Amino acid sequence: MRHLFAVFLLVLLAAFAMPAAAQSPGHLISAQPMADAPPGIQAWRVQYWTTNGSGQRLAVTGIVAAPMEAVPPRPRRVIAWTHGAWGVAEKCAPSLSPNFFAYTAGIEAVRRGYVVVAPDYIGLASPTMHPFLVGADTANAVLDAVRAARSIPGAAAGSSFAVWGESQGGHAALWTATHARSYAPDLTLVATAAAAPPTDLAANLRDAGDKNARALLLSFALHSWSTLYDFPLDNVANRTNQGIVHRLAENNCVSFNAKPKLGTILGILTIARATRSKDIGKIEPFGSFARANSVDPARVPGPLLIAQSSNDTIVAPAVTRKFAKAVCKRGTPIRWIDMTGDHGTSAKDSAQETIGWITSRFDGNPPPNDCRRI
Repeated sequence: MRHLFAVFLLVLLAAFAMPAAAQSPGHLISAQPMADAPPGIQAWRVQYWTTNGSGQRLAVTGIVAAPMEAVPPRPRRVIAWTHGAWGVAEKCAPSLSPNFFAYTAGIEAVRRGYVVVAPDYIGLASPTMHPFLVGADTANAVLDAVRAARSIPGAAAGSSFAVWGESQGGHAALWTATHARSYAPDLTLVATAAAAPPTDLAANLRDAGDKNARALLLSFALHSWSTLYDFPLDNVANRTNQGIVHRLAENNCVSFNAKPKLGTILGILTIARATRSKDIGKIEPFGSFARANSVDPARVPGPLLIAQSSNDTIVAPAVTRKFAKAVCKRGTPIRWIDMTGDHGTSAKDSAQETIGWITSRFDGNPPPNDCRRI
């Protein structure tokens, strides 16, 4: 009888443990092969579990891409690609877009033999509000995507990875680097690369040269933060303009190959005028939240690569350079790439050099240090 009771207890415990294990961070829920992957590339649309900064479990999505080759004897090197701003509405997820492969600079690394893991982040392609530029939430989703990719046999993804991102994804890459060791000790971060990364969020939202782009990005941030954390918008805009902020964020994804609709243009112009003298860093609780989700240069490990265009009108070059100098003061080596192109092509313009630099880090070579010329 005692033996039967012990067996029953074990079965009962296992029954309760199974759902928790199946929902553990980084657990792969599904991996659906994609028929539209470019030649030489195999890809899967994935769903997996992650947690937000409060520890809440969430099912999120992304894409994993790997070379169309036989599984190698050793696990493949991994690059976590962190995308720039596509929007904050559920429909804006990169994995849902027919433009994913064409507008994802990180896919080029697959042709060099890498597995590329491209998370959507929380709230894109899933019914939770997207935590736009919220550091811990995004870092968790990135790290758990790398974990989930290891469960796809055809990908043959290893546990060593680099993280590389552009614009919003540059912010995500830097936050991922700061959280990797504590959140995912089962993974090994080899290198971090950020193209045009927002680092001081209040300064970036204030100092961008393109006032219309700044108004749209500010609308994304205000909508996301006010929805998630119940932050009042009364000190930012009147009731009518608050409605415009929400509609801009809810109805618009970043357009890569189409002109925005007239209503979108008028909405952006309205918010640009309404917020032209507003400094989000001085309006609470937004100011404190922006500071909490800015990137602390003291916490970013090396080796680090930053690519920044001097003509960038969305991420102010002076803000990025100030951040890089602060990292250098900590003794962290930085590879600094100067560019002169458009913000939207920051990762593409620096892709060859960035992938080569990442490969050199995987190979164990000493990292170059450009701190003296930043």
